[in-house]
Amino acid sequence: MITDLSWKDGDLTVFLPVVLAAVSFAVYWFTAKSEVLKQWFYSRYASDQASINHIAFNRIAGFVVMGLVPAIIALVCMRGYSLASFGLTYRADTALFSLAWTLGLTGLVVPVAFFSAQKPKNLANYPQIRARVWTRRTMLINALTWALYLLGYEFLFRGLLLFPLAGQIGVWPAIAVNMALYSATHVPKGLEETVGALPLGLVLCLLTLASGTLWIAFLVHVAMALTNSFTALKYNPEMTIKNK
Repeated sequence: MITDLSWKDGDLTVFLPVVLAAVSFAVYWFTAKSEVLKQWFYSRYASDQASINHIAFNRIAGFVVMGLVPAIIALVCMRGYSLASFGLTYRADTALFSLAWTLGLTGLVVPVAFFSAQKPKNLANYPQIRARVWTRRTMLINALTWALYLLGYEFLFRGLLLFPLAGQIGVWPAIAVNMALYSATHVPKGLEETVGALPLGLVLCLLTLASGTLWIAFLVHVAMALTNSFTALKYNPEMTIKNK
């Protein structure tokens, strides 16, 4: 029977990132899925603008909840750690490695995302902004908010949740924890995305640790999201693009 509940050296380095990842994603998810919040936007704006504002708000909230707030808490509570410790840095010694893998992975995942985005099941949910008429401004907002959201998302999962644990409990246990939580966040999106998150999560974790930064994961994830989003826009019969 375990009765010693005292903190040991390094316990906080494992405990805090795992708890922050679970709590931060949960807060974001239930905020994004709040019908009350959604109705607030739709009661104040026309349908297209309401959808734009609602999704933009959710993504900015995601950056704050999963990126900014956990970063502040971790930097205050975890002594000796900096943003660079979580992969938010530039590494000249791995820059070419990061560029090569970013281009290579993007070349693999973008075609998959392109063809998957055309499926009726995908078109029912994407693009997330459900505006019937898309302008250049709408597309710019879509791209920028996706990038901002994914920066916070990748900081949480490939930064805060990976580097400290790898240093404390070992690389493979840290990757196992990361893959489990990362895959779990995709459960609401269905079996296909949940299963697909496992090998992708493994590859991104290995490349993140090898490069010492989270830029490969971030850029590949952005490429996937934008490909899916704009392909779904193109093939959605209920949406049109206005060239202004």
